[in-house]
Amino acid sequence: MIDQPQKVDLSTPEIAAINRESLEDLFPGVIADGVLDATRLGELLDIPVAAPTDGRERFGLMWAGKQEALRSLLTPSRGTLVPDLERSVDFDTAQNVFIEGDNLEVLKLLQKAYNDQVKLIYIDPPYNTGNDFVYRDDFTDGLRGYLEYTGQLDEEGNRTAASADTLGRRHSGWLSMMYPRLVLARNLLTQDGAIFVSIDDNEVQNLRLVMDEVFGPENFLGCVTVVSNLKGRSDDKFFATAHNYLLGYKRNDFVPRGVPLPAEYLDDYPETDGNGNRYRLQGLRKRGSNAKRSDRPSMYYPFYVSEASGSVTLVRDPAHKIEVVPRLSDGSDGRWRWGSSTAQARLNELKGRQVGSLGRWDVFQVDYLERDGQQRRATPKTFWDGSEFANEAGGLEVKKLLGGRVFDNPKPLGLLTRILEYSVGRDDVVLDFFAGSGTTGHAVLGLNRTDGGRRRCLSVNLPEPTPTDSNARKAGYSTVSEITYARLRAAMDEVSDQQGLRVFALGRSGFTASTPTEAEGLFSLSESTLVDSALRIEALAAEILIKEGIRLDAPWQRTKAGAAWTVGADGVLVVLSPALADETIEAALSLESRVLVFLEDGFASRDSVKVNAFTRARELGVTMKTV
Repeated sequence: MIDQPQKVDLSTPEIAAINRESLEDLFPGVIADGVLDATRLGELLDIPVAAPTDGRERFGLMWAGKQEALRSLLTPSRGTLVPDLERSVDFDTAQNVFIEGDNLEVLKLLQKAYNDQVKLIYIDPPYNTGNDFVYRDDFTDGLRGYLEYTGQLDEEGNRTAASADTLGRRHSGWLSMMYPRLVLARNLLTQDGAIFVSIDDNEVQNLRLVMDEVFGPENFLGCVTVVSNLKGRSDDKFFATAHNYLLGYKRNDFVPRGVPLPAEYLDDYPETDGNGNRYRLQGLRKRGSNAKRSDRPSMYYPFYVSEASGSVTLVRDPAHKIEVVPRLSDGSDGRWRWGSSTAQARLNELKGRQVGSLGRWDVFQVDYLERDGQQRRATPKTFWDGSEFANEAGGLEVKKLLGGRVFDNPKPLGLLTRILEYSVGRDDVVLDFFAGSGTTGHAVLGLNRTDGGRRRCLSVNLPEPTPTDSNARKAGYSTVSEITYARLRAAMDEVSDQQGLRVFALGRSGFTASTPTEAEGLFSLSESTLVDSALRIEALAAEILIKEGIRLDAPWQRTKAGAAWTVGADGVLVVLSPALADETIEAALSLESRVLVFLEDGFASRDSVKVNAFTRARELGVTMKTV
């Protein structure tokens, strides 16, 4: 048998197959002949296994349609991401990405390239108030199918308002929409990544349960109450609602970065050392509960203080004669916060000072405002209020950029900036797959301008039509995604961004192996692997690269191999020619790459040429593939 080049895998990862493989790697033998041996698995994990028919009640989240949601998750995508060069800015080198299309399909397409790559995900999904757009997870239906499925189009195709459902179907439909997206999103997070989701009272309890299932309750970071309406909604019946929520979960090893200290906190650092560094003194004596000597006897010991300099030691010497032990306010013995070994290692952080009207000596920790050249940061509270978090601020920000109120209740920059400051470093990837007005991308640009970072943002939004009588439609925006794009472009101009913007639209695959035509189906006599020979080379290159696991922000290098154009990114080189001459093949092999992809059409009826090219590539240590 003659060796042949590999085929580019045009399908998105099969989640179930990956899970089975992972389970078999961890526990060999628990899957035999395609059947899971639950008893054996239970033995290996040392936990009981409940039979499916034993009738026992268990805690967990279940809703009508969950199995269908699982099927939509496990169904591979046949789509691709088609570059929009006209709307892109510096496409070949751009690092920020905007994708127009259904986010379930997009998340599937991102699985290879962005698995374990995204540090932060923020989403502001539909709140399921009865008027929200709700997604239907069938890529073949198109946007009209989504609208019809959710009752937002009548028989004539006119928009209607989604009706409330008192039987729970509305909640079930919302959970079925969210569940597969959250599962796919988790795969994209880095091990130290986190996801934050805005939500209101309609679905906060259901969201908490479904995120517990997807991320694990042990990875719950917290629920923040955000004052989004400073005045409250006056048309509410019982209480004027003034807030929504922000749920946070981590992947595994998330380490919070804190947030900049509020201005009023700076007053807590009134002291200044000889170098002009601000600090505060924190008492080393333990306060509050468990503060008695009897609670921790080993943490009661003397310090010795120099009256002249205030320096501290653990051993009396001629310069350090004043003995200080921890005393409670009633004069009884207390204890220090540090043990003696810690105190010995950190003596340079301690200072003695006289306190009170009697001039009693005490020991303090010197706590500097800046450490290692960086100002210390605060742990944010679970209640965020202030004008910077209000929806009104978000509306004014959109109006300033786009000249009008073209988006209802956009999230404010202050909210996203706080989340970014808390979660990401200067070179991390951020994803928002319910991008809405584009606040997340705007905030990333603004923070990069502030601190010189190179954070990259992927924004995804569905081209949902704007209402015909809306301000957005009157301003010329026919879809919500047009607003997203317009804001990202305006924000780039505002901050003089140099990272560019790559724009993609969700579309059909350009290859017959992924998308057989309905008219010809399996009976097609065409030998071409291309759906349309007139497709732009950028569309074919983009599909091959994303299917090969190349990130959308990877720089493109374009060059020629003989008469054929090539596109390369991160070591994968695509030769875009349907007619491969020998000189083209040899020129492509001479270009540096780890994977070399040719169009199958280029080898039509020339098997010997393909074999020779494959042999030559193998000699050069290059993996050759065809598509």
